[in-house]
Amino acid sequence: MSETKPSRRMTGIGRVLVIVYGVMALAATGRSFVQIAERFEQAPLAFSLSAASAVVYILATLALIFSRSDAWYRVAWVAIAFELVGVLVIGTISFIVPELFPEATVWSHFGNGYLFIPLVLPFLGLWWLITHRTAPVAAASEASAEAVR
Repeated sequence: MSETKPSRRMTGIGRVLVIVYGVMALAATGRSFVQIAERFEQAPLAFSLSAASAVVYILATLALIFSRSDAWYRVAWVAIAFELVGVLVIGTISFIVPELFPEATVWSHFGNGYLFIPLVLPFLGLWWLITHRTAPVAAASEASAEAVR
């Protein structure tokens, strides 16, 4: 069996991805804080979802930074997959049942208030995780492929 060397994540596109996640974490945190502090009663669902997206972006940023560790790599997968489901579900519902969202969230209308970055970012994040697996995950994947043959 060939030895799988873990690839570096914090160079090139990986670094850009972490920076964009960090910016989204700051933007979503700031947005949700202001929304909740100033007018929570006007749109509690929307503003709570903005806060939830902030937590997801913070977690995804940290997980990508520390994803050389197998545990953090798995956390990154969960956070980014949750982000993808969130933006697709909230984005769809915001069009179908707009009265649920009298105020915009980070993920409403698929993140159009953020130039659709929330829609594109999880696809890029998942692609990055697939192409830059940790050594234990890569070894397990190779072992399962060998078992199938």
